[in-house]
Amino acid sequence: MEEMHIGTMGWSYDFWIGNFYPSGSKDLLYEYVKNFDTVEINNTFYRIPSRDTVRNWKEDVPDDFIFTAKFPRKITHLKMLQDCKEEVEIFIEHMSILGDKLGPLLMQFPSAFKSEKFEILKDFLAGLPERRFAVEVRNKNWLDEKFYDLLRDNGVALALIDHPWMPQMNTITTDFTYIRWEGDRNKIKGTLGKVEKDRSRDIEEWGMKIKSFFEDSVEVFGYFSKSYSGYPPGDVRMLLDTFRSK
Repeated sequence: MEEMHIGTMGWSYDFWIGNFYPSGSKDLLYEYVKNFDTVEINNTFYRIPSRDTVRNWKEDVPDDFIFTAKFPRKITHLKMLQDCKEEVEIFIEHMSILGDKLGPLLMQFPSAFKSEKFEILKDFLAGLPERRFAVEVRNKNWLDEKFYDLLRDNGVALALIDHPWMPQMNTITTDFTYIRWEGDRNKIKGTLGKVEKDRSRDIEEWGMKIKSFFEDSVEVFGYFSKSYSGYPPGDVRMLLDTFRSK
């Protein structure tokens, strides 16, 4: 399924050992890549990984595996895109070591990043190198044609999020889309290693939506949070099965 890359947000979870990972597993990335062909790196949100760490990731996965990664929170949450040129350059330089194994880089903004910061975002996107990027907003006031046109003009994807605070999102702004099934962390622990909420109907609906994206030649990257159903590996498998059955 060349146009679709579906995985989980992160892979280093001990509570998946014994259910998703075999009992006694030590190298969790090694076990992860036996099952899925992509993952969203979530620890880049907390710090920029060293060059050696990125090289190890690259060497530890098959040639057709794809990593995506979140921009560090220092850029998106603390500095909110201002006075962060050095951090951006280092982050992109380090992640670029992945070469063809690097997919889109995600800018996830907090709800405090309001639409009044439109010009700041516009200037920031204009200064980025030629690479695939996605933008996630958690303030619904962003969601208008002015914002979508900004993303289109820069070839940036709007991250479509399944999140309790945000409305349903379907807008495609470039030749790929980036989907994040986030769920509600206030209701789902996500550390039990099992399904805590049945999301089968939601996942089936997403499968139909993804099929419509394919009809428009849109490549899909999508990642499940541990707060969606409580068990992301099961969510990935359910979505893949739903799509294959259509």
